[in-house]
Amino acid sequence: MKLFQSKWFSAVLLLGCFYSVEGSAAVREYWVAAEKVQWDYAPSGVNLMKEKAGLGPWGETRVYSKYRYIQYQDASFTSVVPQPEWMGILGPQLKAEVGDVLKVHFLNKADKPLSMHPHGVKYDEDNDGADLRGKGGVIKPGETYTYTWEVDEGAGPGPKDGSSIVWLYHSHVNAVQEIYDGLIGTIVVTQKGMAKSAQDPSPKDVDHEFTTMFMVFNEEDGEEGGLMHTMNGYVFGNLQGYEADEGDTVRWHLVGMGSEVDLHTAHWHGETVLNAGRRTDVVNLLPATMTTVTMLADNPGEWLYHCHVADHVVAGMSTRWKVNPK
Repeated sequence: MKLFQSKWFSAVLLLGCFYSVEGSAAVREYWVAAEKVQWDYAPSGVNLMKEKAGLGPWGETRVYSKYRYIQYQDASFTSVVPQPEWMGILGPQLKAEVGDVLKVHFLNKADKPLSMHPHGVKYDEDNDGADLRGKGGVIKPGETYTYTWEVDEGAGPGPKDGSSIVWLYHSHVNAVQEIYDGLIGTIVVTQKGMAKSAQDPSPKDVDHEFTTMFMVFNEEDGEEGGLMHTMNGYVFGNLQGYEADEGDTVRWHLVGMGSEVDLHTAHWHGETVLNAGRRTDVVNLLPATMTTVTMLADNPGEWLYHCHVADHVVAGMSTRWKVNPK
């Protein structure tokens, strides 16, 4: 960790996010590259929900060429920032508190023009990352662009929300294809005054923040074996790492993406959640839905977590999450 400080300016580099104070604004800088990768939807090679059942047609081909957003420590783009196991195919989670400014230094290390388009935050035309008239709308291979996004009050939690909410970002040169490619991530915004510290904008009233994206990746022009029914890019329990301790407060950020087949119903076994003040254990998601719920993890066990749509369960949109006893 590096720390710089003076009367007018202070900054800290922590896990790839460079935090600084310039005047009255806190600026959080991230370095993100788009890269082509090989992605394995079931890296264990087995159905971890029902091993004897196998992977069915979805196991005939498990590895496909994809693209991902990868976070780096600094402008050299040489040292990758590790992600929690549960994030899967998602790009880095960009965190901010209401009132902050996000600066995302984007490097296109892939083989086609790409961009970064955010939801929720405030930006001008050059920082939209979608409209081809703006400077940030098309970033060619090998080029860089710095996106500047304002995290104003309109980007923060509303009156019925908890202390943090989730937004999307994704590539938008050919948005449909690039989301299916895997170029998607999230922005988490914490209510003003609820951050753990100036350097860590995570909400101070939450022990864990987990994100899940429910989406069917279409890898083989509609053929059944290529319709990968995923949670964060994994099928049949290969998504790992959702773990809390008894008594922890857990914030779940839920994202639905895809097409008309992507009607999802996220369901937790063993616990309930608060969704804008309503108690439930199932949350409905449509494409481009962003929902945040809060859970008190008070029931120790290793619990099922899945989409409750029948054919999505059959096709592997399920995993487990764990509450450790005291």
